Amino acid sequence: MTTNKFKAGDSFPVITLPTVNGAKVTLGEPQNGTDWKMIVVYRGKHCPLCTRYLNEIEKVKAEFFTLGIDMVAVSADSQAQANEHFKELAVSYPIAYGLSINHMKELGLYISNPRSAQETDHPFAEPGLFVVNEKGQVQVIDISNGPFVRPELDVLLSGLSFIRNPENNYPIRGTYRY
Repeated sequence: MTTNKFKAGDSFPVITLPTVNGAKVTLGEPQNGTDWKMIVVYRGKHCPLCTRYLNEIEKVKAEFFTLGIDMVAVSADSQAQANEHFKELAVSYPIAYGLSINHMKELGLYISNPRSAQETDHPFAEPGLFVVNEKGQVQVIDISNGPFVRPELDVLLSGLSFIRNPENNYPIRGTYRY
């Protein structure tokens, strides 16, 4: 299988999806007075590690906002699954649903089939995290093929704080083309 995933520094694709609160959100578009956006792709309602990670993000959400970074979480779950999962979450940032296989491929995510009907009823994305800068470019990419590999939030915050400091003049990394 080959993928045509975008690269660090590329423009984040325009993907607009519904949220559990009935609104729509464009994944890479900053909101709430911020100029950067963090997109957290999670496996879905069936994943307890995802639930824990999403709740951990809420605990440091204010620190991301202080850096000018808004956030959204998204999965391939259906509306019913997302609404049911939302009851298990203690988050105030948007939870989007309905990520299609084409979206997953466009984002370069690993995709898994459910192990059984008890897990879920559709292919789903493995975890991914993207940070989009004020120019709409992908500044940070983290893609995993398993639920137990995700960025440590304190390390991510520290790194983004360094990147956002204009005195550091820190470029988008991983842009070497060969």
